[in-house]
Amino acid sequence: MNRDDKDRTLRQRVLMTALADAPFDGFTPGLLSAACKANKVDLITKTRLFPDDVMSLVTAFSEWADEEMRSGVDTAHLRAMKIRERIAHLVLKRLEVLRPHKEAARRAGAFLSLPFHAPLAAKLVWRSVDTMWQLAGDRASDFNFYSKRALLVGVYGATLVRWFNDDSEDEAQTRAFLTRRINDVMRLESFKAELKTRFAGATSPRSATPRRRRTRA
Repeated sequence: MNRDDKDRTLRQRVLMTALADAPFDGFTPGLLSAACKANKVDLITKTRLFPDDVMSLVTAFSEWADEEMRSGVDTAHLRAMKIRERIAHLVLKRLEVLRPHKEAARRAGAFLSLPFHAPLAAKLVWRSVDTMWQLAGDRASDFNFYSKRALLVGVYGATLVRWFNDDSEDEAQTRAFLTRRINDVMRLESFKAELKTRFAGATSPRSATPRRRRTRA
């Protein structure tokens, strides 16, 4: 095992230790220090594994959830679904990964909601939704690449907040909420496509140029 693999394994061990205490302590420098101490990680190694201290710990949590979501998806089964079903399935799959650490995820969300952590929050949620779209088979490379991800940021972010407060059996309220949000987005996209088609010729050079009136000699 090379050093990168060893570091990855050790980083995950520290993360799992920290997640057990995060519901009580929140994501703080003390949490990371205690998790490192429990795994016999010295200061030099800690700095290498978590260069931005607690922000690196929260990043490791998010990246771990993304990879667990990716590895837990049955690609062939996913491809048989409609696009809206794929996205719903992937959002729910990521929540399923987080479920054993739900209170820790809530604490991580509170950490990322602080104004000075906004850049990190944006980076992590973008990485998560980009992973979802890749798994869903998206191959867009134009403006649609960004618009799809921006829409899913809104859907996933709102669903995550709903999930944090969902105590219903089998989290049925979260599932219903996600379905409504995706349907709203699909209706919006259909409406935009209809407008684009309806007015496609309205601003063409020919239609926009006034016709000259013929004058008699």
